[in-house]
Amino acid sequence: MYRTALILGTIFACLAVILGAFGAHGLKQIAAPEQIQIFETGVRYQLYHAFALLFTGVIYRSFAFQQIRFATIFFVAGIILFSGSLYLMTALKIQGKIGLGGLGIITPVGGVFFILGWLLLLLGLLRKKEHKA
Repeated sequence: MYRTALILGTIFACLAVILGAFGAHGLKQIAAPEQIQIFETGVRYQLYHAFALLFTGVIYRSFAFQQIRFATIFFVAGIILFSGSLYLMTALKIQGKIGLGGLGIITPVGGVFFILGWLLLLLGLLRKKEHKA
């Protein structure tokens, strides 16, 4: 098992549930429906990739390749950049901050990290183990 991926996956899943509950209850009092939808997208992708981290932690025992470790790093970076930027954009819009500057570019960069994480995971799964004689 790859303990780091399991721990991070569990932490991010727990945070997604907390943020989801906040979005469903507390955020409705202060945000417009479009802002809530953006926030919920961040929560949804965070939860998906928290499960991806748990998956990488479990399969690492059978596929202990560098690609699996890098997939973990890319999933974490994707969560922080993609979901984090959506949370930040929601908070800034609630506060009435119009000019988000370059913040909007962070979200697709996080999406690219997600895609690369999945591709690295695939490469790790497709790699053949060398048999020791």
